[in-house]
Parts: sequence; C-alpha cells; structure tokens
Amino acid sequence: MKYVFTLLTLCLAALPAAYAQTTADFENLETGAAGFLNGSDGSAGFSSGNIFLPNSYNPMFMSWSGWAISSVTDTTTPGFTNQYSAIAGGGHEGSDNYAVTFASPSAVVHLTGEAAGAPVAGVYVTNSTYAYLSMLEGDSFAKQFGGESGDDPDFFRLTVKKYLGGELSTDSVDFFLADYRFEDNAQDYIIDEWTFIDLSSLGNADSLWFTLASTDIGTFGMNTPAYFCIDNLTTTDMPVNTRAVQRSEAKLQAFPNPASSEWHLRWEMDQPAQAKLWNMQGQLLASFTLKPGVQVLSAAALPPGGYLLQIEGQGGRLSKRLVKY
Repeated sequence: MKYVFTLLTLCLAALPAAYAQTTADFENLETGAAGFLNGSDGSAGFSSGNIFLPNSYNPMFMSWSGWAISSVTDTTTPGFTNQYSAIAGGGHEGSDNYAVTFASPSAVVHLTGEAAGAPVAGVYVTNSTYAYLSMLEGDSFAKQFGGESGDDPDFFRLTVKKYLGGELSTDSVDFFLADYRFEDNAQDYIIDEWTFIDLSSLGNADSLWFTLASTDIGTFGMNTPAYFCIDNLTTTDMPVNTRAVQRSEAKLQAFPNPASSEWHLRWEMDQPAQAKLWNMQGQLLASFTLKPGVQVLSAAALPPGGYLLQIEGQGGRLSKRLVKY
C-alpha cells in the first residue's frame, strides 16, 4: 500500500524544534598582545565548539602551517607581514577572533565530540588582507586580477570536501573568493566581508578538507597567496546513539535522492516507525508515521538543500540524508 504525505499538511506551521547545533566562534581562545596564535607554544592546534584546527609550527624557521587564530584588524597593510589579518577587519558580526589558514596545498578541520560523523551546517568565510590586496593591486609575486585592461578572466576559488570513515568524498562545495570572469567588468568582485557557505549538502562528515585554486599560476604553483579566513563554523550534532543506529538492522530506502518534488520512502520493516524531517538549521519540518511498504514524502514546499530524516522504530534509530534540488 502506498501512503502520501505533504509537508503542508504535516507540521510546517508548528513551532520549530531545536536540533542540537554548536558554533565554533574561537572566542574561547586568547590571542594575547600579539593578536594571534600561530602554534609557537607547541599546542599543535586549536579547539573551539566541536571542531579542532590542526597546526604545525617550525621553531627553527619560526614558520607555521595549517591554522592560526587571530584578532588582527589591519585591512590596509599589503604583503606577507600582514598574513594574520582578515579583510573584514575582525571576526563575524564584529567579534574579536577568527581563524586564518595557509592552505598550501590544503587545510583540514576535524569534527570532534557529537559533531564527529554528523553534517556541518555551514561556515562564514572571507579573504585575508594579504590575499585581498594582492589580487586587487598585484605585488612582486602575483598579478593584479583582471590585468591592466581589467578583462583577464581571473578567479580565486575555495573548494570544500569531506572525509567520512577515512575516505575523501567526490562531492564538493565551491565558493569564489574572487571572480573576474564576467563580461561586464562592473560585476567582477573580490570578497571583502564575511559570507556564509552552506555545507549541508556534503552530509555526514568526520572532517572538512579545504583547497584553493587560482588562475594566477607560476613555475612553482599558485601565485595568489594561499590564505583565507573562517568564523562561526556551525556543526549539526547528532547524538551518539543516533549515529550508531546507522549500523542497525533497520532498512530504509529513499528514491529518487536527490529529488525535485518528492521522495519515495520504502520502509522494509514489519512494524511502523516514527519519522522526523529536519533542515540543516535545526528546525523540525515534519513528524509522521512511517508504515511498512512505500509512501511518498512531498518536497514541493521545500527550498533546495539538504535535509535529515530521522527514524525511530523496530531495530533502533537511524538517520538518512535527503537532498532537494
């Protein structure tokens, strides 16, 4: 027997219920008089919220790689000596601290605690002052984006992927920190404020993997300074027992997935189960009974993006990611 449910008749009008989230804002870390932490204390990384940012510091050369924590506000000084500053002039929404990375060739964020193995809602990003001014004006190592005519189709792209169970996913989210590929040069831009990237489409993750790409390439690789900044990375924290149930004997199939208008849910158990549909902002969108057999869950009223379907019934609890395009 087939059952049809529409979100409009379920509980879109109900008050949203909170699904546990944690935001890493780095305000728990003291940057001191220098205004930054670069791992010179041998800490090997920084924890905030439910994430860990790895860092490697070389005392012989007084250099670092991975991540640093900063409260530097200098938006005018060009060059490497200003490598710790965000072009936004501080953290998101005027906060003090943020994280900056030298992503050469990549940077990793590890999810910890209840966030490990769960989806990431998203993160705010912006350019470092070093990279921003290099692209805007050019320097002794890198070109001015657009070239002398302004017509060069340059870009500076951030790509985010996930690791889960030790495997790097082929799925990715791209965000352009600068884009000069428009026919109308007036549309060309370099990001200079905190901008949110939705990462919910990547699904469950153990860690996030960041890489940068630029059209300005030289003999030794990318000429554009391989720096960018993040703040307010929000994890969607699943309880440990919910994650464990993904290995249970309960069986659920959803097709098509991704879907444009509806998902067909096949519940391959003998007894009904209780189902809840959440968005990646932690709001409960629907609550209904999932019966054995096939039923249809409408996605017509939903915006494109990722969703989390949680099931509790015979065989335990499980979660399944659904995608609307």
